[in-house]
Amino acid sequence: MSSRLDDELSRLVSAGVLRQYQADSIRDAADAEIDAALADPGRPHPQAAAQAPEPAKPKGPPVDVHPNALVEVLGYIGGALLLGAVALLTLANWGEMGRAARVSTGTTAAVVLLGAAVVLALLRRREQLSSALASLGCCVAGFATYVAIEGETGQVAGVAVALALAAVGLWWLEGSSLLVATFGILAVGVLVITADVLTPDTGSAANSAGIAGTGFIIVAFVFAMLGLVRDQVTSWSLAGAAMFSSSICWLVQERGEIMALAVGTAGPAALLVAYGLTRRSSYAVVGCAILLVIWPTSLYQLTDNMAGVAVGLVVASGVLLLAVLMLSRRRSNE
Repeated sequence: MSSRLDDELSRLVSAGVLRQYQADSIRDAADAEIDAALADPGRPHPQAAAQAPEPAKPKGPPVDVHPNALVEVLGYIGGALLLGAVALLTLANWGEMGRAARVSTGTTAAVVLLGAAVVLALLRRREQLSSALASLGCCVAGFATYVAIEGETGQVAGVAVALALAAVGLWWLEGSSLLVATFGILAVGVLVITADVLTPDTGSAANSAGIAGTGFIIVAFVFAMLGLVRDQVTSWSLAGAAMFSSSICWLVQERGEIMALAVGTAGPAALLVAYGLTRRSSYAVVGCAILLVIWPTSLYQLTDNMAGVAVGLVVASGVLLLAVLMLSRRRSNE
């Protein structure tokens, strides 16, 4: 054992840093290490082994974690071209096509789109493309169902089939495009149910608008709940769009301006609160767009005075901007 280690241990014992038995243990361990090194000269020193760099691991080829954008674009174009071909074929030859031809055209397009989406999902490739194709397939399947059944029953059945397929897609694929498709299907469903089921034949369009407005409020609630389990930004933005649609319906309803103002204010208020909590700009954009349309229109229908509405909006704008300046100054002082 080196005299330097012995002197250092003695100094630490004298200073009270170590107890004598601790110093003896260190001395014994050092002696044992020296004896082992002398017995096996090729044995690496513990400190040298600890400081030796680890052998470099062989580097494999870089993994491509981003999907090929070209493949994605080609998939979108392929789906859009198929849908466009079906639309052109149907519109150009609708009068000449028999029922069987109409049904087979829509069914074939739906099977191709949904089949491609299922294959991509099973292969776990191109999740966004799979969701987009599934969205188109749901809508085409609903149209094919309507063509097969026809009439008011066909409209309701088409909406039900499209909505069921979209629900399965949302549960399985979880794509944002399926949320948009679901919103469109629910919007059509509200109009179909309002016109064909809930509104009597003798009712006026103005009176049935309130029923549609209530339906869109229910749609907004559905998407608010979906935002808790799926793409929150898209779901809540679509909930705001549903509130906007409800406001438009209430504007058509006789003496529905107050309800339009209430709905057109509640939806944007919720979106602006969400923006304050999450800083997602889409909430602020959708909320402000709804306010910009609903408030001037509703106030004009209530007062029938364009100049008065303009003055009132300027005053409200000034109050809000002043409040923003005061709150900003207060926060900066704090």
